[in-house]
Amino acid sequence: MPSGSRCARLASGRIVTDWQQVLRTQSAKLGVELTDPQLGAFERYLGLLLEWNRRINLTSITDPARVAVLHFLDSLTCLAASAFPARSRVADVGSGAGLPGIPIAIARPDLRVTLFESVSKKCRFLEAAISTAGLRNAAVSCARAEAAGHDAGLRESFDVVVTRAVADLAVAAELCLPLARLGGAAVMMKGPGARDEIARGAAAVKILGGELELARDFTLQAPDERVSRTIIWLRKRAPTPERYPRAPGRPAKHPLGIDTPRSQG
Repeated sequence: MPSGSRCARLASGRIVTDWQQVLRTQSAKLGVELTDPQLGAFERYLGLLLEWNRRINLTSITDPARVAVLHFLDSLTCLAASAFPARSRVADVGSGAGLPGIPIAIARPDLRVTLFESVSKKCRFLEAAISTAGLRNAAVSCARAEAAGHDAGLRESFDVVVTRAVADLAVAAELCLPLARLGGAAVMMKGPGARDEIARGAAAVKILGGELELARDFTLQAPDERVSRTIIWLRKRAPTPERYPRAPGRPAKHPLGIDTPRSQG
């Protein structure tokens, strides 16, 4: 059990920590009901996250109660923003410590979640986390999104593509929309400033075949802190032109639709 956790006993007799109870209660308010086995999976995931974080930089947040809200609950907001169709194929781009992909896979065992991460040591953590949490519906792809977007077996094959705080919307759209199937969605998890990003990224979204469907705001209550989040939901209305995504690193250096036409090539 992670250090700093306190315990409570449910009517069923099962022991849960205070952060698990917070996660269960607040996720239920989002419409995401978590079972005892799912809370157990979150506990194992948290323990491994904090253990590995001593060796590699996975998160600056290490208090279990804050992790529960600012990482786990935050990841579940995208499930509350709009419906993920049953048995969807989901991609988590730039997964890092497994956020939001692992919480999504825990909460929705019907989904098939692929975690895309380009840093090999983080890929090893993700593989260990999937095993430790007992997830049969998640897998790791140690690849950059720019390369995955041109892989014939991956391009335009996912029902939903999610990314959390990876880059400005124009950049994130170029990494995500090529992986989304026609009619599918790309979901961007953002903090303050999301509305400005929507305006800046509008041209890129259109070029890539996307359309803004909704932007929904959430407020999360962490210990001694309230944080604002915005979920941006892009619908894939047209095929992404074959030239996108551009070469690794180029989307971030020259955001599509923001730089001059010459730098977009």
